[in-house]
Amino acid sequence: MSREPGAPAPAETARDQAADVPAAIELAGALPDRLCAELIAFRRDLHMHPELGNQEFRTTLAIKTRLEQAGLAPRVLDSGTGLICDIGTRAEGDERGMLALRADIDALPIPDTKADAPYRSTVPDRAHACGHDVHTTTVLGAGLVLAALDREGKLPRPVRLLFQPAEEVLPGGAADAIENGVLDGVGRILAVHCDPKVDAGRIGLRVGPITSACDRLEIALDGPGGHTARPHLTTDLVTAAAKVVTDVPALVARRVDARSGLAVTWGRIDSGHACNVIPQHAELSGTVRCLDLDAWRLAPDLIHSAIDEIAALYGAKSEITYIRGVPPVVNDPAAAELLHTAMAARRGAASVEGTEQSLGGEDFSWYLEHVPGAMARLGVRRPGDPVSRDLHRGDFDVDESAIRVGVEMFTAAALLDAGERP
Repeated sequence: MSREPGAPAPAETARDQAADVPAAIELAGALPDRLCAELIAFRRDLHMHPELGNQEFRTTLAIKTRLEQAGLAPRVLDSGTGLICDIGTRAEGDERGMLALRADIDALPIPDTKADAPYRSTVPDRAHACGHDVHTTTVLGAGLVLAALDREGKLPRPVRLLFQPAEEVLPGGAADAIENGVLDGVGRILAVHCDPKVDAGRIGLRVGPITSACDRLEIALDGPGGHTARPHLTTDLVTAAAKVVTDVPALVARRVDARSGLAVTWGRIDSGHACNVIPQHAELSGTVRCLDLDAWRLAPDLIHSAIDEIAALYGAKSEITYIRGVPPVVNDPAAAELLHTAMAARRGAASVEGTEQSLGGEDFSWYLEHVPGAMARLGVRRPGDPVSRDLHRGDFDVDESAIRVGVEMFTAAALLDAGERP
């Protein structure tokens, strides 16, 4: 049978050693219905009380309290939000880095428009519209299962839970978390991101880049201004701004390999107050997205140069603020294979599908600059649901059965990882 594009390539790994997989997976057993019900309630509580990046105090306390109830000792990060929690004890003489399971915990500054959901946000203009409440709950659930195994002496190697704040705040809370030492002692890291295009019960996976780089661009253009009857005596700033909007993306696209997917897209342009007055000031803002890591590193210089060239043609002075965001998430082949193996062992080979590289950004990429790892797309679409519930929309919601799936996959991956890496 042929493999879908983007899926991990065949390899001689734990997944091929079919006799070994059940033994590792059976340690966890079936996820109890009681725990699933608790996790759904936990997710709904987070959904009703969304908090923005670096403000996730209630969320952090809820996670910390539940982990402590399980007999664990979580450590809140120095920023006051987010936390890590290690489960298990390293065997004497074992120098291998532990596996980390990462979740992001912040919400978005948009209103929740789900009129019929009893768990809709209770906070005005705040919503878990990107699924971070689901990410958090799956990692928490896996941690509770692994903690129970550890109490029974069945957890072969320690695992770190990482609940990270401020993923939605450029350049991402991951960079601050790394500064706080969350990767100390970690040898591999895994994560999921909700995907409303994939049915619940399945994951999307690929080797290599799975997201794009994402930066923010702010531009100010200035000129003397004047009367629209005499544009030749001044700087026609509106025309200059319009040319920046149309010509910069085209010019930049011709200065890099087209396969890099470097794209400048504008979200705001603001200039002028009267129809017969050429303004003195214009502002533009947008995003820079890129599929290729090397082209992303070149992007700031290329875009600065293109803006300056076009602005100069029209006599406008340009001031550019280029805000670095995140590089692409590049899935390590062995880590992606681990997720494939874990999911196939719990849900069958058909539960894993290939996925395309997204133009969305994700600060999980910062961890992969330090340790190998992989992110899977966790299917959250209700099978047969005709309604599109895309990310970053106020009506976003999930099929909550995806929580059980994420917990099972993370738990299986942790157990398989224990016997896989030398």
